[in-house]
Amino acid sequence: MKNQPLAPKSKILLIGGGGHCHSVIDVIELTNKYEIIGIVDTKENIGKNVLDYEVIACDDDLETIFETCKNAAITVGHIKSNELRKKLFEKAKNIGFNFPTIISPLAYVSKHATLEEGTVVMHHALVNASARVGKNCIINSKALVEHDVRIEDHCHISTGAILNGGVHVKANTFYGSNATCKEYINIGSHVTIGGGASVMKSVPNNTIVKPHSR
Repeated sequence: MKNQPLAPKSKILLIGGGGHCHSVIDVIELTNKYEIIGIVDTKENIGKNVLDYEVIACDDDLETIFETCKNAAITVGHIKSNELRKKLFEKAKNIGFNFPTIISPLAYVSKHATLEEGTVVMHHALVNASARVGKNCIINSKALVEHDVRIEDHCHISTGAILNGGVHVKANTFYGSNATCKEYINIGSHVTIGGGASVMKSVPNNTIVKPHSR
């Protein structure tokens, strides 16, 4: 019996060429589903390489690139602010780009969980049953998103972070590395949870929770 030809990979554009881009490239390569056509970054970086991929354009060129590539991933990180990440997502979305959900083969995402467009799940993360993750989120390496957690759009759940069952994280929130929280609490929008923080009660919008907070 003859071997069947391999299906062609879908082309994808990466928007943002910093450190987070390195990690996303590694995940995309491991999925073996996409051909990275290049990276969009600042104008002064055009022609430079990020790992093995060239910066081919800046943000102003997105409409032109869309003519030949319909898929994109936002590869700008979210630490101090997610404004640039959110702005680029919305700009590319308005042009018409499709944002596939990208899941590392080394991660576990329950078949009973829901991930919306543009979200990336990194190596060794775990997303459990009935969890719901919104658009353009980062579920970073070794993060644990437990059952029935709800994470709204444009959030970053950092490396080694733990969200216990039933927690609700509102939009635009940064949840730091190795932070953990009590089950069934609410974490507001535009919140910053510091790395290593232990969160034992609900957090209002626009709050910074430092590691020593309880």
